[in-house]
Amino acid sequence: MLVQMLPLVLIFVVFWFLLIRPQQKRMKDHKTKIEAVKKGDQVVTGGGLVGKVVRVDDIYVDVELAPGMKVKAVKGTLSDVVDPMTAKPAND
Repeated sequence: MLVQMLPLVLIFVVFWFLLIRPQQKRMKDHKTKIEAVKKGDQVVTGGGLVGKVVRVDDIYVDVELAPGMKVKAVKGTLSDVVDPMTAKPAND
């Protein structure tokens, strides 16, 4: 009986290390990055809007998309914090 279940257990272990574990690590890294957002950081929202953080709360952030145009976003909806050193300039 144990010999018959061994391939199934091995498949589960491989599945865990190749799919589930890396996804959990990415989610943990993303959560850490979003929790560390501070005033002045450039962020990308879940909708693809890019702006600068002007105020940070426990739940919300105020993001300035253009001079004088601010929006309030839930921290959890931020998809990325843009590093100004590695960001490519826009083709304006």
